[in-house]
Amino acid sequence: MNSRPNNAFFDSEPGGRGAAPGPLALVQAFANTVAREGEHRWEAFEDPESLRSWLAQRGLLARGEKVNEADVAKAIDVRGALRSLLAANNGGEVAERAIRSLNGASERALLVISFGPGGDAALEPRAGGVDGAIGEILAAVKAGMEDGSWRRLKACERCGWAFYDRSKNRSGRWCSMEVCGNRAKTRAYRRRKSGADRKT
Repeated sequence: MNSRPNNAFFDSEPGGRGAAPGPLALVQAFANTVAREGEHRWEAFEDPESLRSWLAQRGLLARGEKVNEADVAKAIDVRGALRSLLAANNGGEVAERAIRSLNGASERALLVISFGPGGDAALEPRAGGVDGAIGEILAAVKAGMEDGSWRRLKACERCGWAFYDRSKNRSGRWCSMEVCGNRAKTRAYRRRKSGADRKT
């Protein structure tokens, strides 16, 4: 793993794309706490303190709550499972292991339907600590599924970065056309050209 970039790196959106709307912005931010570029990999959750800080900054963890290595492992596992779902939103497959991971996290979070004074309902975690924080993220996924915005949150085909597809027909495939889209198109062109050269 390479040296860790600053927190602004993990909160940035390539290609000038805005963050996902509403609760999905939290899901997107969580999914983008890891980044890969070729052989390089950056991890925002290097240790319990970095996870605690990330969750606390977003109001998901009470001040002074403890976070341990097992919590880091759970957060990284759930993040990987969510990234699998985001890849499926972009034409990929959901790994069975990802479903098991998300179901386990939902159980640990003790997610329940909670009704508000206006009669509206939402999923809320009853667990505290990191399990409850992860439950808040999973509740945001469910809210996005209910309002129809979930399918627009995708993982870039090339780099895996989570992005919100604002195209009218939901056909966005890359986090940034200027970077990942251009590289993918250049690679496809070279493959076609190479195939054409062999035929002549």
